[in-house]
Amino acid sequence: MPSRPAASTRAIPLFVSLSMTVAGAAYLAAPAQAAQEPPSVAARVTPVVGGLEHPWAMAFLPDGGVLITERPGNLRLLRTPGGLSKPLTGLPKVAAQGQGGLLDVALSPDFATDRFVYLSYAESDGDKSGTAVGRGRLSDDATGLQDFKVLFRQAPKLSSGLHFGSRLVFDGKGHLFISLGENNQRPTAQDLDKLQGKVVRIKVDGTVPSDNPFVGKAGARPEIWSYGHRNPQGMALNPWSGDLWENEHGPRGGDEINLIQPGKNYGWPLATYGINYSGQPIPEAKGETAPGTEQPLFWWAKSPAISGMAFYDADRFPAWRNSVFIGALANQNLIRLTLDGNRVVAQEWLLVDRKSRIRDVRQGPDGYVYVLTDASPGQLLRLAPAESGG
Repeated sequence: MPSRPAASTRAIPLFVSLSMTVAGAAYLAAPAQAAQEPPSVAARVTPVVGGLEHPWAMAFLPDGGVLITERPGNLRLLRTPGGLSKPLTGLPKVAAQGQGGLLDVALSPDFATDRFVYLSYAESDGDKSGTAVGRGRLSDDATGLQDFKVLFRQAPKLSSGLHFGSRLVFDGKGHLFISLGENNQRPTAQDLDKLQGKVVRIKVDGTVPSDNPFVGKAGARPEIWSYGHRNPQGMALNPWSGDLWENEHGPRGGDEINLIQPGKNYGWPLATYGINYSGQPIPEAKGETAPGTEQPLFWWAKSPAISGMAFYDADRFPAWRNSVFIGALANQNLIRLTLDGNRVVAQEWLLVDRKSRIRDVRQGPDGYVYVLTDASPGQLLRLAPAESGG
């Protein structure tokens, strides 16, 4: 199936030595040129820790620990040795309703000196909810966050428990990107006076950069970087090009990967390959393309329900170089896409036999790939290519 035509370290010791080899491959979609079958690369899977309650995201500390968010509202610290901590103190109150709760976690680019931990989460005003982002200092004993401060709030709050996004990405230039769902309110993704269905860019202290594309424009929120998004649950910087990549859930079909550029409109709900869950067309849709909208780099005809995203740029496993990994919730697997520049040339499914909803994926500082399974109890797993013996 072709894409839309263009329109405008430190190793972390493991708790468990048990490992198993699982792999699977499938090819549901293709970019401008058909995706070719990749070399078969099975994955060796090692459980690191279990007993997590719907884990959502992770961040690796410089000392080898791992911070893990749990959607009901807990932030946990995994140390080896030492195990999984009790929930850290000092967190904000989260709205753990539907898809909401405690979501992404990211370390300050200057964590070694400022110890700031950034969190995204669903916040309620008593009636509806929206995504919020704040930061607090990790205490010296790593038992809590101190002086937590909210830096950003999605406005207005429109969610009844659906489509919060969200991922946090620092660009290394003093900015923080935040992906925001449209709260299941389709038209808002096109409304520049609202923060639904947007990728926003703020400074690390929460203020708005003066060079954002909509600064000073009447009727537009200055935080907006791009718009026309549905429910973006994966976002990462391409380490080779520096481009910001984002993935988002389509409706029934049409999950997509986008190359995010300032001021651009990514189409939802005017342009989509998906249809309504009822089987009917999206009411606002003009078709698979619409004037003035950008086209995805890659899309799936049948939605895997994509989630976290991580590029692999470590030297440990050459077979995985030039890849991007994406979790899949509905498909219950991990997708590896082989890249040639910004083109996806092959697709492989991993972890098929485990039948686990993959919520987040990250490249660890040791060069392994780590994933979180969205379950209660959920797990943190470590992956390596099977033939590597890693």
